[in-house]
Amino acid sequence: MDSDGGVGAHFRRLHQDGCFVIPNPWDAGSAIALEKLGFPALATTSAGLCFARGLPDAVTALSVDEALDNIAEIVAAVSVPVNADFQAGYASDVDGLTNNVARCVATGVAGLSIEDGTGASDSPLFELAEATDRVRAARAAIDASGADVMLTGRAECFLYGHPDPLAEAIGRLQAYAEAGAEVLFAPGIRTRTDIATLVDAVAPYPVNVLMSSDTGLTVTDLAELGVRRISVGSAFSRVAWGAFLAAARELTEDGSFAGLTQAASFDELNALFTE
Repeated sequence: MDSDGGVGAHFRRLHQDGCFVIPNPWDAGSAIALEKLGFPALATTSAGLCFARGLPDAVTALSVDEALDNIAEIVAAVSVPVNADFQAGYASDVDGLTNNVARCVATGVAGLSIEDGTGASDSPLFELAEATDRVRAARAAIDASGADVMLTGRAECFLYGHPDPLAEAIGRLQAYAEAGAEVLFAPGIRTRTDIATLVDAVAPYPVNVLMSSDTGLTVTDLAELGVRRISVGSAFSRVAWGAFLAAARELTEDGSFAGLTQAASFDELNALFTE
């Protein structure tokens, strides 16, 4: 990484202007590949890790130790900044969240995100006051570490069927910014109008937009809307699973090996993972 302040400072500068894509590897190999393809930063994916471990994507599927081991593996594999998808801090209480955030910072991440989803079907979002306190606690834990780590506040309103997700997300993200979040993120937002409204409402804070499917929008489109950071969540992981399942089904259902024609070559992969 550059000599001007290290990984954390470089990650911070990426958010100052323009727009960049921060894709989501799920293990060391996918992280190395994405770095070598030229992406300037990476973010972990809890869903991608769940699928690789044979688990469903659920808030309670992974332990904090499993998440931290994966984050540390990815950080150690690459030289670019890594942002940790740290769900809701893997703790229901503020003390537990504070301790877990400190452990996450110790892995060497340049950023981490804290979301406001509870994992409970009857009350899927923390109440705003409690959610804001949790962001404030995460900020305090980062500051106490002395590390240069950016905090992303996530409002999960679009993912959990809130009746007015845009207004609720804006209100929550504004509160999270006041509590110390430096990047703001409402996963599930999709339309040009909603994205532009959100970006304007929380300016000048940088906004991350999740593109987990092809909505017709391009990187250029999102940049023109004022988005600073674009992640893909579990999408690359699901693309890999899609190719794998299609080839396997073709073999078991049709007895055909045609699905193997899309496989990367040994030479390409060996070159990718050779220093």
